[in-house]
Amino acid sequence: MKINIREIASLINGTLSGDSNLDIHNVAKIEDAQNGDLTFLYLPSFEKYFATTKASAIIVKTGFSKSRNDITYIEVESPEKSFFTILKKYFTPDFPLNGIDPSAFIHPTAKLEDNVAIGKNVVISSGCKIGANSKIFHNSVISENVSVGSECLIHANVSIRENCFIGSRVIIHSGTVVGSDGFGYTPNDKGEYEKIPQIGNVVIEDDVEIGSNVSIDRAAMGSTIIKRGCKIDNLVQIAHNVILGEDTVISAQTGISGSTKIGKHCILAGQSGLVGHIEIGDNVVITAQSGVSKSILKPGYYLGSPAREMKIAQKINAHIHSLPEYAKKISELEGELKKLKENLKVT
Repeated sequence: MKINIREIASLINGTLSGDSNLDIHNVAKIEDAQNGDLTFLYLPSFEKYFATTKASAIIVKTGFSKSRNDITYIEVESPEKSFFTILKKYFTPDFPLNGIDPSAFIHPTAKLEDNVAIGKNVVISSGCKIGANSKIFHNSVISENVSVGSECLIHANVSIRENCFIGSRVIIHSGTVVGSDGFGYTPNDKGEYEKIPQIGNVVIEDDVEIGSNVSIDRAAMGSTIIKRGCKIDNLVQIAHNVILGEDTVISAQTGISGSTKIGKHCILAGQSGLVGHIEIGDNVVITAQSGVSKSILKPGYYLGSPAREMKIAQKINAHIHSLPEYAKKISELEGELKKLKENLKVT
């Protein structure tokens, strides 16, 4: 690949300083960049690499001190966002897959729209609909009556169970299961657990991305719903009848129990856990390893287990760290109190 630096500067509305005839061949981190690479600098902690980077060009914040003459600069207000714009424009992975592999099984009743690509050993079951320009990679299984929208990317070894609905421009990474049975059991008179049939489905709306090894359980009745624009990291468990609001982001190893409703523009950080049958309002941020045991409707940051508003949780944590000091003071006060009581007895 060869891209002139002027074209890049124009794309991100940047101010160019240096060699305007420079051609860029690749992008790289500032500490790894080589001759012909474009990099960027946006955090002070990475400025230590500026003196030694071998990059040919660098995107920096407007006003950055351009102390090297052997490198070309593009000044912008947000180097990070500008760099991501360049990645999206020139370096988005292609994931080549064309046609239908002979080893794939496609049921005669399944309907494939124009330019669908199917990889090796894929199973497309009866009643399925696959939208135009979608790609389904090797060893994935699409069960009965599943609908997949247009321009979807289903990576290898994905299972989408019966009657589920996938919108358009959805990306599902390897090892994920959509529509597995919800964890529904009831004890009988003998104390034995009997399975409750899970007869609902999963609905994934447009522009959702789901990481690898995610489990999204089908509803007991009705639908588990992942609304438009949600981004779900690897190793996330979403139980039956959960509803995720638009543009909510969930980090790895988070678990959401059944029938919990989460609002729009929320963030659930890594290893957070939510009990079932609660509601999380819009614009709520649950910090890493927090445990949510009741509904949270007020926007803001929440921390700890049980999760509390950030400021309250931080005050509690500060007091917890001071417990040894408090214990020492209490012991001293008890000693002084004992002496006072003894003196009173004497008098």
